[in-house]
Amino acid sequence: MLSEILERNRSTSPLVHCISNYVTANDCVNLLLASGVSAIMADDADEVEEITAMCQALVLNLGTPNPRRLEAMLKAGKAANRLGHPVVFDPVGVGGSTLRREAAARLLKSVRVSVIRGNASEIRTLVDGSAAHRGVDADTGCKDTTALARQLARSSGAVVVLTGEMDIVTDGQRTYLVKNGHPMMRTVTGTGCQLSALIGAYAAASPEKLLDSTLAAVCAMGLCGEQAYRRMTQLDGNASYRNYIIDAIYNLTPEVLEKGAKYETD
Repeated sequence: MLSEILERNRSTSPLVHCISNYVTANDCVNLLLASGVSAIMADDADEVEEITAMCQALVLNLGTPNPRRLEAMLKAGKAANRLGHPVVFDPVGVGGSTLRREAAARLLKSVRVSVIRGNASEIRTLVDGSAAHRGVDADTGCKDTTALARQLARSSGAVVVLTGEMDIVTDGQRTYLVKNGHPMMRTVTGTGCQLSALIGAYAAASPEKLLDSTLAAVCAMGLCGEQAYRRMTQLDGNASYRNYIIDAIYNLTPEVLEKGAKYETD
């Protein structure tokens, strides 16, 4: 199943519109290029509808919010909905401020989102509106993360990806537990943003298999994190590791993904 998703992604080479944040935009677009797709990162409200119409999926990243970018996200999201394109939402640090919580609530009310990807803290905030008390990467404090992910999937109608030591992928009915990945991925800013972009790429190529394409992206990112770590030498640090992850995405084959993916149903 996963190999077919990857094969289709590379053979169709969709175009993905990412309204990302300036902290991780470069890494996200390079990872998308490595995966075999192209990306446009346009965030001006005057052009986002046209750009979205050119693309096959939209990825909205809350990482560096401001009113101008929120307006662009709303316009792009509504355009994607009209066109029937998948929309991926990454609520980066949503519990960190009132601005972020209100922006996320407005987006989810106005735009029909296909996939939501966040850590446990972010998913919890979307479920109950709670504020975070650590940085945007905080993911502690949630005991039953599987139930949390399922709750958000059922209330939002989206596939939910809750990333952490074990990743959870669910549509509220079917749930997958993914055990790929490596702890060093936490040392690279933006691996979560990159995953959200990759989900957008896989969803663009296989929109009729949204849960499966999301699962494939989560497994691929985690597997490539493992492969990247195996390349590390004593002279390498997190900057090299970041590049090795992108290299691994570039070199990933359907056969390697199918064999290396570690997931089970719950």
